[in-house]
Amino acid sequence: MIHFFDAGGRPVDTLLAEYAAGSLSRPLHVLVAAHLTLQPRSRAYVEALDILKGDELAATAPVPVADRDAKLAAIFAEPPVAVAPAAPADDLMPGPLRAFVGRSGDDIPWKTRLPGIRQHVIGTYRRHRAQLIMVKPGGALPAHTHEGQEVTLVLQGQFHDASGVYRRGDICMADETVNHRPVADAAEGCICFIVSDGPFRLTGRFGRIVEWLSRR
Repeated sequence: MIHFFDAGGRPVDTLLAEYAAGSLSRPLHVLVAAHLTLQPRSRAYVEALDILKGDELAATAPVPVADRDAKLAAIFAEPPVAVAPAAPADDLMPGPLRAFVGRSGDDIPWKTRLPGIRQHVIGTYRRHRAQLIMVKPGGALPAHTHEGQEVTLVLQGQFHDASGVYRRGDICMADETVNHRPVADAAEGCICFIVSDGPFRLTGRFGRIVEWLSRR
């Protein structure tokens, strides 16, 4: 079986399989859909999973449905559901992500959180928080770990941490076992779409200072 890993060796194929099964939360579904538009290899993998799922369904013995004709007639009698046109992609965001965010990459209302770091919180969906993060060229996020899972999709530029380099279209997965300090590319900086189901916890010298100040 083919396995997909991020630059840190953490498996991504489970995430792709959950996407194919339709079991992801809305923000994670959008993140993977955007990833698939940028990564043909992952897209081929998900298409193969869909074929396997169809073969499995075809091999399943049919089950009789009570009042079949009446139920089919009721379905076809319903008016067609209007489908909104797909949002066009732009230089920053693939179509699925642009539709989710509801605006183009040029219209993001960024807010500065730390020097060289800007953020746009899209929203919280049940337990998942979705946001965009922009880091200036050569800038770095404070060293941190996670209380839960964080999934990051690189949209522009690239970043690196101790595990490796992540470029446009790459997914980075992190949890409580990962303590990292992502550093943006010195030439382009980096913009990412991030979905997390728990807060991050600062570590390193900066984290110790913040913790000390919080106790004063």
